[in-house]
Amino acid sequence: MRSDMSSDVTTTTGGASEGVFALEARGLSKVFTGGDGRPLMILDGVDFTVAEGEAVAVTGASGAGKSTLLHLLGALDRPSAGEIQVGGRAVARLSDEELAQVRNRRIGFVFQFHHLLREFSALENVMMPALIARTAPAEAERRARALLSDVGLAERVTHKPRQLSGGEQQRVAVARALVNDPVVLLADEPTGNLDTETSDVLHDLLFELREHKALSLVVVTHNPDLARRADRQLVMAGGRLEAVGRG
Repeated sequence: MRSDMSSDVTTTTGGASEGVFALEARGLSKVFTGGDGRPLMILDGVDFTVAEGEAVAVTGASGAGKSTLLHLLGALDRPSAGEIQVGGRAVARLSDEELAQVRNRRIGFVFQFHHLLREFSALENVMMPALIARTAPAEAERRARALLSDVGLAERVTHKPRQLSGGEQQRVAVARALVNDPVVLLADEPTGNLDTETSDVLHDLLFELREHKALSLVVVTHNPDLARRADRQLVMAGGRLEAVGRG
């Protein structure tokens, strides 16, 4: 394995042509103010790319900055320095409203906790991002039903979250993340709250959907089995990313 960190981290193995990425970050830094008033560097000049159709796993110790990185990549927060492009579109100078549109239409999110709306059915939860994007209700419902079928919940569309198991709720969350046909799916510990058997089922689902939809996938995880399924593994340490060799 090459020792040059930047080259390792930005090398791609997906189907995109050279220089074309679903997601790209250059010189990404994030600084917070610590409790003592001093600056606290969380990310320090990170370069990161994901090719179209590529799956990348990011691992590292708790508190290393993995979730911070994902929030920046997903336009949930703004970096202190550096630039991010999603599907070739630079997001640094976008207004808050424009960033919201990027999050809604270009990026799918799956978190450790599903964050489903309890008063709505599975179908309505999946439809919601499409309706927010002003998709016609009939088209939003068509997409939602198709995705719920894809994740094995065709018979559970009218069920509310409390009527679903933890694994089923997370599958609804995956369907919801995909309803606007995003460029990239970002997953932050997507099975961290599930038992091993249910986690394995969801891992299979994520990679089946990735293959079926030619979807780019970035997953932050402590699960070594999930990380090994990715095309590349990166570890976050000291505010930087380093490539992990295949074991």
